[in-house]
Amino acid sequence: MAKLYLITGFLGAGKTTFLHELAKLFPDQKIVLIINEFGKTGVDGALLQDLNITMKEVNNGSIFCSCQIQQFEQALRFAAGQSPDLVFVEASGLADPTSIRAILEQPSVGQGLDYAGAVCLVDGVRFQKVYQTARVCRMQLAVSDLVLINKADLASREQLDEITSIVCAQKPDCSIHETTFGRIEKHWLDALGHSGGPSGQIHTRDITLQKLSLEISGFCLDSLSAFLRMFAEDTYRVKGFADLPEGRFLVDCTGPLVELKPFSGGVPELNRLVVLYGNGLPAKKSIRNASAWYPECRVVLS
Repeated sequence: MAKLYLITGFLGAGKTTFLHELAKLFPDQKIVLIINEFGKTGVDGALLQDLNITMKEVNNGSIFCSCQIQQFEQALRFAAGQSPDLVFVEASGLADPTSIRAILEQPSVGQGLDYAGAVCLVDGVRFQKVYQTARVCRMQLAVSDLVLINKADLASREQLDEITSIVCAQKPDCSIHETTFGRIEKHWLDALGHSGGPSGQIHTRDITLQKLSLEISGFCLDSLSAFLRMFAEDTYRVKGFADLPEGRFLVDCTGPLVELKPFSGGVPELNRLVVLYGNGLPAKKSIRNASAWYPECRVVLS
């Protein structure tokens, strides 16, 4: 039986970095990774290519939603068919994973897979805001056995203590650790499988969560950075790859924090950004207003 670990965490909590650290704990194990992204274009798969493990991507919606459940079940059967030692499932940051047990309890799906438990990453700086505005944040905590407060070096002691209080109030039996750069100690995984959690049913799409595809061209590094800063605060996440005169860059925005990092790996698609938002955030209007400041550039929303 292959142990299956579910990795959750709201957008920008650091799940991709954490997966690199988690894989390091099992250097001699055969791992299959199932990656789920809410947008049509996958980004995390390109960022995880250096792990050299078998990967299966399910994009354009949550794997726990009825609209994508068949693809998730197929991915689980594919993973089991590889005879792995471990299966990691990285859920979309916008996913409600409370149906994970119900899905794996289906004989046609969970055969050969042993659910080990769920690890939830939370952003030490932004947690309070997303906990108040995004329902799925609570759902992710509801199934968690282990919560890692990531980016602890960027948060104040008061912020970290407040996060611990909130998590303990919702999940008093959950193990909590503070960390940076997604680092994890192997013995922390001993907490998995002990806290239980809901065995929810497969659910329909949460219409409060929205996504946009943003095609861009004509920008340089400085102008793209300034353009993104004009609307990033009205989104949950902006991700993608941009081919600019200065080179190829990973675009990674979490709330108002805008980052463009040089990237030399292979990518699925260039100059198409995925914008994730919801809960009344005026992302479309803000993007259109920002575009008006750059008439020489091409910006197409879809």
